[in-house]
Amino acid sequence: MPSAGPLKVRWTTLRSEFNLADVGFLLLRAVALLGIFAWLYLSGVPRDRLGIYYGISGYFVAYGVLLYLLLFLRPREKRAVYSLSLPLDLSYVYLLIVNSGGYSSSFFVGFYLLTALHSFYYGPLRGFAVAAVCTIVYFLAGSRVSSPDGIDFLLRASFLFLIALPIGLLSAKMRRDKEKIETLNGELLQSLEELKRLQDKLIQAEKLSALGRLTSDVAHEIRNPLTVIGGFAKRLEKRLAEGSKEKDNARTIVEEVVRLERILKDILTFSREAKEHIRHTDVNEILAETAHGFGDLCREKSVVLAVEPAADLPACLIDRDQVRQAVDNLVVNAIDAMPAGGTLTLRSRTDVENGVRHVVIDVSDTGTGISPEQLDRIFEPFFTSKTTGHGTGLGLSICKKIMEEHRGTIRVASAPGEGSTFGLHFPYLAPEESFEVQCWEFTGCGMDKAGNAAARCPAYPRYGRMCWAVAGTLAETKACGVTAQKIGDCRKCAFYARVRGTRGA
Repeated sequence: MPSAGPLKVRWTTLRSEFNLADVGFLLLRAVALLGIFAWLYLSGVPRDRLGIYYGISGYFVAYGVLLYLLLFLRPREKRAVYSLSLPLDLSYVYLLIVNSGGYSSSFFVGFYLLTALHSFYYGPLRGFAVAAVCTIVYFLAGSRVSSPDGIDFLLRASFLFLIALPIGLLSAKMRRDKEKIETLNGELLQSLEELKRLQDKLIQAEKLSALGRLTSDVAHEIRNPLTVIGGFAKRLEKRLAEGSKEKDNARTIVEEVVRLERILKDILTFSREAKEHIRHTDVNEILAETAHGFGDLCREKSVVLAVEPAADLPACLIDRDQVRQAVDNLVVNAIDAMPAGGTLTLRSRTDVENGVRHVVIDVSDTGTGISPEQLDRIFEPFFTSKTTGHGTGLGLSICKKIMEEHRGTIRVASAPGEGSTFGLHFPYLAPEESFEVQCWEFTGCGMDKAGNAAARCPAYPRYGRMCWAVAGTLAETKACGVTAQKIGDCRKCAFYARVRGTRGA
């Protein structure tokens, strides 16, 4: 016997897929069974013939139970079950007509019901086919008892086809309307999800912008008095006697001032306005410089440093100093994640996302990894998993900001105890693409004529052939493009279709 779990699942599936046509098939069987007993009661059938009708009824009940058992066991195959029911129902009506007067039998209405139901469920073509089969079965059943009346037979048969045509056409229209409604509902749900995603990105971008302005103001106000405190503390430390408690206190003040200055430096880096010094750069050179700069520290920490530069990597438009800072931050975090040693890998490669080619720098470690709870927060400003005094919680936030300024993204894959991999994804536009039609030229949005640089779309002036991934709805940050904001989904944009088609996507 099946367990309660699978039975409940089958019953739930059957209920969820039960519709008007299923009700019709069920009512047909109930009415047919009640109808024959009512006919037996009212028509005064001789007692010696009751056994025949009871046998026919038993046959009907038996195959009906079998059909609904199949529906219960295979609820998603009900069309096949209903197809199987047709010859059984035809044989049932055939037996009734043969044993109740042939062409004069009242049970001919069973053919009407079968034609109507199958026309409604399968459409006009199937309905016409069922009407034709019913006509043949009626002719065969009636001919066994009596000769047909040509006009009466043709009238009854023609009504079968007249029933099949309107019901089948109505059914087909209802089915098309239902599919259209389901398609529109799906598109609406997708649009709502996309709108929520864009709204969340906009809220996050505004929060970070407000936080950047606040921290910048606070950092500037604190920096001057902190410099004074540090200066006096250093002078005081030099004057105090070695080994005295006062000298230890002064040294502590100096150390904390240095730590606060480091925090302020990170805050100012996080909140600064972007100043572009973008050039075509080979990121493999950055990997080599990073490996050289951290070589001694890795050996000291028992960390094996591996560099895996990709061959024939295209030069990418980046700010060399900013990217080096982002890579350095990731390397420091990776080394801290391997207190007992491990392997640090610097890797370059290419990738394709949303139809846009990216140059990628991966920084991988074999350290402690990051828990799923922390993964959702690691890019938040001032969030850190390190002990107090070791890190400001701004390293990854600065990396994310640098990547946003490069119209790129930072991705992370990590699991506790298995290490982490951070990927810096820089959008790459082949030089020859700059001579093709750009998005602002195609859409006429006017961004190329905007006087205020801050109001310009992130796709301008370098990424007009991949606007959907750097400024549109497929970008990691908020959608900034005028056209993207109007359309709501860059995949519906004519320029997107043109460029993706040109690339053979």
